[in-house]
Amino acid sequence: MSKFERISIKGFRRLQQVDLEMRDLVVMIGANGSGKTSFLDAMSMLAASASGKLHESLQSKGGLNEILTRGRSQELEISLSMKANDKDALQYSLEISPKGLSYEIREEILEQKRKQEIEILSNLVPMTANLISPKYIDSHGLDITYFQKGSGFLKPNWEHNYLETSLSQVPKMYQEPENLRKSLASCTYYGALDVSGTSPIRLPQAMRPAKLPGVRGEDLVSCLYDLRESDRDHYEMVESIISAAFPDFERLNFPPVAAGTISMTWKDRNFSQPIYVHELSEGTLRFLWLVALLQSQNLSTITLLDEPEVSLHPELLRHLVYLMREASKHTQLIVATHSDRLIRFLAPHEVLICDLEDGEAKMTWADTLDLDKWLEDYSLDQLWSMNVMGGRP
Repeated sequence: MSKFERISIKGFRRLQQVDLEMRDLVVMIGANGSGKTSFLDAMSMLAASASGKLHESLQSKGGLNEILTRGRSQELEISLSMKANDKDALQYSLEISPKGLSYEIREEILEQKRKQEIEILSNLVPMTANLISPKYIDSHGLDITYFQKGSGFLKPNWEHNYLETSLSQVPKMYQEPENLRKSLASCTYYGALDVSGTSPIRLPQAMRPAKLPGVRGEDLVSCLYDLRESDRDHYEMVESIISAAFPDFERLNFPPVAAGTISMTWKDRNFSQPIYVHELSEGTLRFLWLVALLQSQNLSTITLLDEPEVSLHPELLRHLVYLMREASKHTQLIVATHSDRLIRFLAPHEVLICDLEDGEAKMTWADTLDLDKWLEDYSLDQLWSMNVMGGRP
């Protein structure tokens, strides 16, 4: 599995200068306006840029000037490193600045940082030509170049869109850049789930193969039905999680509604008649959606999850943390939460504390603080409530 090791963001709203180690599970806590949503938005924008939708993403935010750190940043810089298996890490950097009413991509570089080169720079080993890190993209303004093995750096021989990243337009034959592009582009954001009476999650759904429940729950029924038919062992594990959370739960059924369309029912041991999906409570529906999502083996390289605790009873949060940890085996999961009860079930190495200092977001991993003595007498959520580790208004 490809993993992002580090990310640096400069000039994105309150993220004036954040340099962060990435982990498999990142649970961000902090007051409103402390940078949690900005971090998720920056990741979403980066994903859009890898899909050739940078212009569209910036327009949806009101333009580049609207997201730059007010009065403090004249450009947006994002850099990250990704490790794939045992290979040397890929380093990618992107710099965007305003230009009139639009913007320009001032610099974009993709290279592979070899361990030996780091040792060379540290004067640990002598310089050797074949140890120098290869560059795949080296672009500055309108000077766009890609590296082609055997030919060196070449300018694109196709119509290049200068408002979109060079990474999004990299030839598919270039395996390393394409792997990074696909990993970034697959990053998916899951926000607050709409469970109102006419929301997609409550309506009958087409009977089709679906490996994920959809960002709006539009494929929840299809996803669970497909899992039952294609992977019975995994489906039974899902039902076991639901049973642990809801002791009166017996099973799910998927009655047909019309040709090619199915619904879903919930069998409760207290009632002789099943409960249809449109009759389920908001919390129950959201939990079902989270189970289907976080138990999926088909999650993208990065998954963004905003306030998953909404509408959930506090007793369900233990199960939610289990699901998040399971998901982090298949995706790098980044979660934003305001729930102290959720934090109770987490370990310090999973918690990223977001604070404001002079209007600027600062992010600190909880396990880098001196909490061991405190944790002998208090739980992590109590330390947060007591403001021992920050992240409070």
